[in-house]
Amino acid sequence: MLGASVRTAFRSLRAHRLRSALTMLGIIIGVAAFVVMVAVGSGAREHVAAQIRSLGANLIGISPGSLTMKSVRLGRGASPRLNEDDARAIAAEVPDVVAVAPVLYGRAQLTSGASNWMAPIHGVTPDFLAVRGWGVVDGREMTLEDNVRSAMVVLLGATIREKLFGEADPVGTVVRLRGVPFTVIGVLDRKGQSVWGDDQDDVALVPLATARSQLVGVNRASPRLVHGISVKYAEGGSAAEVMPAIGDLLRQRHRLPPGQDETFIIRNLAEVAGIEQAATRTLSGLLAAVAAVSLVVGGIGIMNIMLVSVTERTREIGLRLAVGAQDRDILAQFLVEAVTLAALGGLLGALVGIAGSVAVAMTVGWSVLIDVSTLIVAIAFAGMVGVSFGFYPAWRAAHLDPIVALRSE
Repeated sequence: MLGASVRTAFRSLRAHRLRSALTMLGIIIGVAAFVVMVAVGSGAREHVAAQIRSLGANLIGISPGSLTMKSVRLGRGASPRLNEDDARAIAAEVPDVVAVAPVLYGRAQLTSGASNWMAPIHGVTPDFLAVRGWGVVDGREMTLEDNVRSAMVVLLGATIREKLFGEADPVGTVVRLRGVPFTVIGVLDRKGQSVWGDDQDDVALVPLATARSQLVGVNRASPRLVHGISVKYAEGGSAAEVMPAIGDLLRQRHRLPPGQDETFIIRNLAEVAGIEQAATRTLSGLLAAVAAVSLVVGGIGIMNIMLVSVTERTREIGLRLAVGAQDRDILAQFLVEAVTLAALGGLLGALVGIAGSVAVAMTVGWSVLIDVSTLIVAIAFAGMVGVSFGFYPAWRAAHLDPIVALRSE
């Protein structure tokens, strides 16, 4: 009996091809929008998650804070009070700390032959790579001996390697930083863009002592000055416990009296980056909700057309009821028509959504994630829309009085 209802439903839909196509259009647009929004949202979340992973796991950043002089509050970074001894104290005294890396920041023009490139320069210790979870793909890593003897060596980020050497192997060659010759000892693994939009591969790493003596300069008031400290804590540790311990230690070392503002800023970088991920997730949910609304609008279109169809086919319904058709047969016929419209619209909408997702991926430049389960949910939801909005017209058709229906014009 169901097979007969399906065949009758398809004949009716074929008899009104244009009307059926226009009715399905709302479902097609709704499902396509849903698939695109979910795929783009999933891709965006994965993009942000990859950027968070690129920062390094369990990472805490410490930077200079503000400073108040004669009731005038200076801006962030005005307090030059972080130094290498702070980093050593954190490594020695704060529980659950695995590695600590003080950093000096600068910029320099790098030249190699006829090629040159302006890039950030970081003066670091060997622990910097461990803290950031950063590997070396060519050459060797920086060693403690390089820092102790202020070796004139440099690790190049992937972007600098491309700008200066193209596809050639730079290991063992000499590049000049501000005219000073440095030997390239390795090329860093590619990190990609950070959550703040910076190219993490556009950087050159030199030993901290070398950066201070050759590139950044020595601060006579604070010879062991650093611009920031990166801290990696253990997998079983908690940032909520490590950060206050670091804050207490630095307040004690910097002799800050109770109530005085801290002259440093401590951040859980993964938590800061996670805010963007949460915002992306919320936006994706809102977009998916908008797409779901368009599916409901498509369902209203199905209901409207099915009611029109019931009115047009009143005599046909009366004739079927008069020759012995049951109410459930009429109900099944019209319900199958509604579900068929919705399901076909959902299938076509899924195909359009896949094409739209690929187009968006090519436009924005990151991958979108199209999950099979998303397509199944979208098509199933479209079918549910067909059942929900097609039931009333089908019920109305099934409960027509045969005598009244046969008398209708």
